[in-house]
Amino acid sequence: MVSHREGGDPSSFRKSPSITYFEPIILERGVTHDLEFEKWANKVWNFGSGLGSEVSLGDFRKDIILELYNEAGQLAKAWKIFRCWPSEYISINDLESNGTPSVAIESITLQHEGWERDLEIAEPSEPKIKESK
Repeated sequence: MVSHREGGDPSSFRKSPSITYFEPIILERGVTHDLEFEKWANKVWNFGSGLGSEVSLGDFRKDIILELYNEAGQLAKAWKIFRCWPSEYISINDLESNGTPSVAIESITLQHEGWERDLEIAEPSEPKIKESK
């Protein structure tokens, strides 16, 4: 949103749409042996890469589909997210050292250039409960 005044109207502002800004998306999951987050993050930055081994930024952006499933494992919603790239990758979260059990979490922060909801995804039907007689 941007505010502006018309030349002959000194007392009130008009509001118009402006440049759209999309907040980053943060994905988290329990630590696994799946290396896809790490491989993608390494396309943007690779520790210790010297002259001649620079990272190629030619294919670091991806269009992705983000799917949301309900507790019954049914697809509930989906979004197409355009031109994503990882700006931050955390391979393991802070673990508590006080003896409290904790879960190891990895996360990836995705910058992107917009999204659209997949309207072809219908609302999942509720499973029918069998009545006992």
